[in-house]
Amino acid sequence: MNFPDNQYSVPCVYHSLRTQTLSSPLTVHVPGSKSITNRAMLLALLADGISQLQGALFSDDSRHFLQCVAELGFPVSVNEEDGTVTITGFGGQIPAREASLYVGSAGTAARFLTALLGVIPGTYHMDASAQMRKRPMAPLLSSLQELGAQITFHEKEGYFPFTISGQGFSVRDLTVDINQSSQFLSALLIASACSPDDVTIHTTGTHGMAYIRITRQMMQQFGVNTIQIATNETNRSQPSYCIPGGQHYQACHYQIEPDVSAACYFYAMALLLGISVMVEHVHLDSMQGDIQFLRFLEQMGCRLTDTPDGILLEGPAEGIYPGICVDMSACSDQAITMAALAPFAQTPTTITGIGHIRFQESDRIAAIVTELRRMGIRCEETADSITIWPGTPAPATIHTYDDHRMAMGFSLIGLRTEGIVIDDPGCCRKTFENYFQVLDQTILQLTRTP
Repeated sequence: MNFPDNQYSVPCVYHSLRTQTLSSPLTVHVPGSKSITNRAMLLALLADGISQLQGALFSDDSRHFLQCVAELGFPVSVNEEDGTVTITGFGGQIPAREASLYVGSAGTAARFLTALLGVIPGTYHMDASAQMRKRPMAPLLSSLQELGAQITFHEKEGYFPFTISGQGFSVRDLTVDINQSSQFLSALLIASACSPDDVTIHTTGTHGMAYIRITRQMMQQFGVNTIQIATNETNRSQPSYCIPGGQHYQACHYQIEPDVSAACYFYAMALLLGISVMVEHVHLDSMQGDIQFLRFLEQMGCRLTDTPDGILLEGPAEGIYPGICVDMSACSDQAITMAALAPFAQTPTTITGIGHIRFQESDRIAAIVTELRRMGIRCEETADSITIWPGTPAPATIHTYDDHRMAMGFSLIGLRTEGIVIDDPGCCRKTFENYFQVLDQTILQLTRTP
């Protein structure tokens, strides 16, 4: 999709919807889950044999991951039209014992591949985009050094670029700090199945346990079990995990769920515009943590029905809804989405449990507050929360900070207020490259004459 002047002017549809009745729910199709796609690719290359992944997401992140997989010597076949990826694994062995890998801005590729290469013999030169070079890696790298990996930093210690040489597992008991990212733990869990002996991983921090559940469930689907050990009596929120030795990932045909994170932008329209929305094949039994966001929308006035075709969300009349005080630690990718809904609520909205989003593609708390204040919306931030008061957003060009979720989330504001322009909409290629094309098709559904 071409963007004149690298900007996208969001069509305001709210007022026109007040004069018409939609004959059927807004129906949307979204791509496969980023979280599940990238986990499935890592599990497939560790398995013994040929795995076919169906419904895969194709974006900047997944393409960087796939390029790295190929450069490590694994046979890879991709059919983007059919949404399939076929990977031949060698039972935990890596064909290339030396390689130079570039992960772009893909956090999952950066953390997952680094963990694997930190426990497999070989020497690997790792680099990333300017954005990813600023994102945290030190807790994971520290854990890998604890296991025996040798790491040479080429610029700033604890960050890309670096060279890593895996030495296997010199210890069977390690600790990882996940305050800044649960991907550190997910990466180590998956890689620990390469050990011939039991490995126990202790955690400090509580961030992202919904993503840890995805990782453990997918490991089991590929043939490797993990055991959650009783937590410390003084802090039950920081569990430890044992990965019994001698297990092996098994190749399989794997169906990837639709991306619930992507679906949430369209479900948010049900609340914002007072309409009914269904995203195909999204169901309440999804393993993705962002499904919790739909429950928050229920609390704000939506009605939810899980139908055979997908979840149907019916919004409140005329998009009138209260604010909410909510802990979004389990679905923090949607903090920006909730922030975009907050100005139109009848009462203030407080979003808590999101301190870690300061260390993602942008400092998302600072970005939210900066952009809302530029639109004249009152908001206040703490280290891990935001409070937003109701108001009428003024026309503005939204700075996206090279952050796909800022672009997608804040586009919702323009559906209800005039004059909202998204700067650098192309940053969505990271995870949902045709988001604005799908948004245009969605707007066409909303505005066509019944």
